Amino acid sequence: MKMQRIEIKAVFGLIIIAILTRLLPHPPNFAPITSIALFSGFHFANKRLALFIPLIAMFISDLFIGLHDLVPVIYLSFILISVMSFYMKSLSFTNVILGSSVFFVLSNLGVWYFYYPLTWAGLTSCFVLAIPFFVNALAGDLFYTSVLQFSFKKVKTFSPISA
Repeated sequence: MKMQRIEIKAVFGLIIIAILTRLLPHPPNFAPITSIALFSGFHFANKRLALFIPLIAMFISDLFIGLHDLVPVIYLSFILISVMSFYMKSLSFTNVILGSSVFFVLSNLGVWYFYYPLTWAGLTSCFVLAIPFFVNALAGDLFYTSVLQFSFKKVKTFSPISA
C-alpha cells in the first residue's frame, strides 16, 4: 500500500516538473516529456498509469501553450515511447537515443504531412530543417533521464521501502 502512495506522489511530481519545464523559457525541444515517458514506463508497475503520465503533462501544458494539428502525432509518439520502455532492460544511453529518435521521426513525419509538400524534396527539407531541434531534444532527453534516474536512486536509498 505504501508503494502505491509513493508511486502516486512520483506521478504528480513528474507531471508538475513536465508542466513547469514546458511553460518556463527553454531551448526548443529541450523538455522532459520523452524522459518521463521512458522513466515512467520503465519504473512504474502500473503500466496504464505510465502511459498517461506524459500525456497528462502534455495536455495540461498544451492548454496554456496552445493545441495544434500535430497533437495526435505527438501524443502517439509518447505512447509508443512508453510502451517501448516496458520492454527495456535499462534506461541506457542507447535507449534514450532510441526514444529521442522515435519522437524525431514520428513528429517530423507529422510536420511533413501537415506543413510541407508531400514529395521527397518536402520530406528531405522537413527532416534537414529539424536537425537542430533533434540536437536540443537529444540533449534534453539525456539530461532529464539522467536527473530522473539519479533522483530515483537517491530516493530509493533514503526510502524505508525498497522500490
